[in-house]
Amino acid sequence: MKPAPIRSVKDRVLQHEGLNFLLTNRVPRIALTRWLGWFSKIEIPWVRDLSIAIWRAFSDLDLSEARKTHFTSMHDCFIRELKPGARPIDTDAQVLSSPCDAIVGACGAIDGVTVFQAKGFPYTLLDLLGDAASAERYRDGCYATLRLTSTMYHRFHAPHDCHVEHVNYISGDTWNVNPIALKRVERLYCKNERAVIRTRLREGGHEITLVPVAAILVASIRLHFIDVLLHLKYKGPNEMACAADFDKGAEMGWFQHGSTIIVFAPRGFAMCDGLVPGTPIRMGQRLMQF
Repeated sequence: MKPAPIRSVKDRVLQHEGLNFLLTNRVPRIALTRWLGWFSKIEIPWVRDLSIAIWRAFSDLDLSEARKTHFTSMHDCFIRELKPGARPIDTDAQVLSSPCDAIVGACGAIDGVTVFQAKGFPYTLLDLLGDAASAERYRDGCYATLRLTSTMYHRFHAPHDCHVEHVNYISGDTWNVNPIALKRVERLYCKNERAVIRTRLREGGHEITLVPVAAILVASIRLHFIDVLLHLKYKGPNEMACAADFDKGAEMGWFQHGSTIIVFAPRGFAMCDGLVPGTPIRMGQRLMQF
């Protein structure tokens, strides 16, 4: 009989659900998030180098696709751009491509106006999106939860040729959005800080909504089409009319760290074949089809 493999301290912590939840949620989440936002921008070389080295030691951080090889700070590394051509975009006009690199979470058909964050943990579109009209647009439609881990490419892109019409910024908490927390905290996405981005496809006129959800150590979202940084200290206005056009695959913004984007499409759309919870997906790959 082979001896059991020796697991590192890191592996034991990550695989112990109770300890993982305690260390990433039962802490002063908002204060810790604000502190990391400040610390990550320090451009002192030894602080930058030590921070990125520790990040590498506790993760699978891969910078081989990054456009540049030198970063001014840990924050600069978080929001890195990729080399040209690193993410081919699916050109099928009937397909919505993934707006980001991610792991597919809960997804599929919307049951009326109810969706799931994890098995047995439903939430309503009204609770997430903030108004009844937005919820009704996606009744019996399709949704996909896309979870970005901390080491992934953090920028997000247009899933199709589209026109951004409106943004609703909803301030909130900073719960972790990993699978352990999603199984323990009801309506988690509805509690966290988020931006509801309503777009209209250039062809067909279908409304597609993207909801970037912030989390602990994230809690700021940069959108190219509004001139403010959305973060925990932002005082409004929360409702922002927009008029911005994006080609499929064009960059729309970024998280300051990893988090989640939920994509909503109306009735008539469905998940592309082979995409189930746990499937890795890259920005530009097939996500939904009409």
